[in-house]
Amino acid sequence: MKYISLIWKNTFRNKRRSILTVLSIALSLCLLGLMMALYHSFYFTEPTADEALRLIARNRVSLANPLPLAYQQKIAAVPGVQEVIVLQWYGGTYKDNRDTKNMFARFAVEPEKLLKVYPEFEISDEEMKAFLSERTACVIGRKIANRHGFKLGDRIALTGDIFPDIELTIRAFYDSKINNETAFFHWAYLREVVKMDVVSTFVIRAASPEDVPRIARGVDAMFRNSPLQTKTETEQAFALSFLGFLGDVKLFIMAICGAVTFTILLVSGNTMAMSVRERVREVGVLKTLGYAPGAILGILLAESVFISLIGGVIGLAMAQGLCLLIRQAPPFVADLSQLSIQPPVLAISLGVAAIVGVVSCSLPAWGAARRPIVEALRATG
Repeated sequence: MKYISLIWKNTFRNKRRSILTVLSIALSLCLLGLMMALYHSFYFTEPTADEALRLIARNRVSLANPLPLAYQQKIAAVPGVQEVIVLQWYGGTYKDNRDTKNMFARFAVEPEKLLKVYPEFEISDEEMKAFLSERTACVIGRKIANRHGFKLGDRIALTGDIFPDIELTIRAFYDSKINNETAFFHWAYLREVVKMDVVSTFVIRAASPEDVPRIARGVDAMFRNSPLQTKTETEQAFALSFLGFLGDVKLFIMAICGAVTFTILLVSGNTMAMSVRERVREVGVLKTLGYAPGAILGILLAESVFISLIGGVIGLAMAQGLCLLIRQAPPFVADLSQLSIQPPVLAISLGVAAIVGVVSCSLPAWGAARRPIVEALRATG
């Protein structure tokens, strides 16, 4: 710390090069931080208390293969099951799919069971009563309503793809910290239109977290020898399965992180090597004044780490801004409404920045610190 003033002055002695180096590291750390934030959001985010109690039962083969509606009563009889609700994907098109703001999930459900399975949804009693009493009614997330300017009583016309066209009336809005970009309407209404006795998924609410693994095993064991077997998994695992449609997301993110780190090393290493070569004579002067090789090495490394950390902080601030933008965008294959730079991601990213600073400068700094005084003073830079 006693050399901090000297380190600070030397860090920005060549302002143009230092600023360009900081910006290069910042852009790289921005991408690295964003990728790590996505990775953390996908694979390390703990489910909420309500999410931890929910399971999804679907056809073992794929979501395209439905399950008989009769399975619902059998699932409800499994010990530990508190409630089972139909969750039938509708899909279709609202206005124009080329505009991403028109993309939001639409599900047919049993309205009287909605708040039993999703108690975190906040709906006023008056609006919930209106939703229950009208077969063409729907309840939508507040975020969708704000995006489109929907009001109670507005009608939504959906053009079906595998199902016929339907028209819904907005009778309620719901608020939720997560999963607040979905429209729910009456399962009975869809059955009237389609005359179907099959369903894509069932949502199961367990009585306690301890019951969740037992329910998953029990449901799948019940239908193991039937023509239509089930795959029952937690709500979080079900959501992650959609990422599999994009390929090996884990490998993709890790490959990007590795490439970004390697790029930072190249940029930073070249810059630090140039900086040290220009200061070989100064190193000789410092040795003449009594500075030990270890102290000189520490000063040079500290300068490199300092530049890397400044770039890292700026880059992570930029990454946090990108996270805020992504949170406002419509959901794609995962709920990113809570995406942010979490403390573990922040610590790892800054650690990478510090390591890059040390590694990129270690060899040239080590060589400069070991040079004999006479040879260093003769250097021309």
